[in-house]
Amino acid sequence: MDKYPSIADLQRRAKWRIPHFAWEYLDSGTGAEQARDRNLAALGDITFLPQLLKGEISPSLATSLFGVSYSAPIGIAPVGLTGMIWPGADEALARTAADKHIPYVVSTVATVEPEVAGAAAKGMGWFQLYPPRDESLRADLIQRAADSGFTALVVTADVPAASRRERQRKAQVRVPPKIGPLLVARAAARPMWSIELLRHGMPRFRGLEKYIDRASMAKTAGFVGASLGGSLSWQYLEEVRDLWDGPLVVKGILDPDDAERSVEAGADGVIVSNHGGRQLDGSAASIEALPAVVARIGSRVPVMFDSGVRSGLDVARAISYGASFVFCGRAFMFGLAALGQPGSSHAFDILSEDLLNVMHQTGCESLDQLAERLAPGTR
Repeated sequence: MDKYPSIADLQRRAKWRIPHFAWEYLDSGTGAEQARDRNLAALGDITFLPQLLKGEISPSLATSLFGVSYSAPIGIAPVGLTGMIWPGADEALARTAADKHIPYVVSTVATVEPEVAGAAAKGMGWFQLYPPRDESLRADLIQRAADSGFTALVVTADVPAASRRERQRKAQVRVPPKIGPLLVARAAARPMWSIELLRHGMPRFRGLEKYIDRASMAKTAGFVGASLGGSLSWQYLEEVRDLWDGPLVVKGILDPDDAERSVEAGADGVIVSNHGGRQLDGSAASIEALPAVVARIGSRVPVMFDSGVRSGLDVARAISYGASFVFCGRAFMFGLAALGQPGSSHAFDILSEDLLNVMHQTGCESLDQLAERLAPGTR
């Protein structure tokens, strides 16, 4: 894997290996994409002051969260419609999570049933809930997640409405895909993606197909638009708390007041995230919002981080700002799109090896020491 030693290398190969519409779905933000780029730039502004001459040190990445031990503070963030980016992605990511002993957050709108993903993750699965409007649907999805072995429930708060995502519109990203000469030509130009598509079939929201009479992609996509999202409130979150016995996490928090109210409503943790810059182009960078959220609730519940992570150094930056755990979506998808099944494992190896190297370079044996090595004036 020395040919692809960084996430940026995987990103470049992924663009070459998957069809244009799949690439635009994966890589794009919304608007002028300033929020997406702001996430990257703000992380890049965080620097460390190395402390040296410590002799031989043995840094540890092992992390415990909600009573579960993980090999590193790195998890796989939820990504919807993964099977369009790389066919069979959800199963591959679940296997990576099981193999590397890290959490994988399976999306409500993944292209595999939660029962399949949960079994493949072998206890490493979390389930992400796009809030259903219908109470019986909500209760059934949550029960399926529990029965499938998911250990935490992640409620996504940062999609109150669909964003415009202009690049995706230009690329004609549609669900279901519009089969025509342009799509066929783009798929034919990416033979490995097309071969995997033949193996796994057209991407479908398989986890939601039981709730409609006929499981065509068009019907399911219409069902998703009509039935999920737009209904989340503090009362709704409290109702979800009553339905779920395990750890409850709210994803998409940037405002400390929202973080406080999440805890009051029963959340066991929050994920600071601006949805990878895909929802509001004028949003603050996630890393800019992290310290205030940590200051408000970090002494009571874990505060996790997501958005813009492209290296182990970025993971270290988020941890130095108080994150208990760091989730990455695009990084793992770049790996899959670039190299198939081995690519997601390679993405984790890149991130974890880089994080370990940062700890050596800064003289840190434990993750909590990273905050002490921030350069003066960084925060």
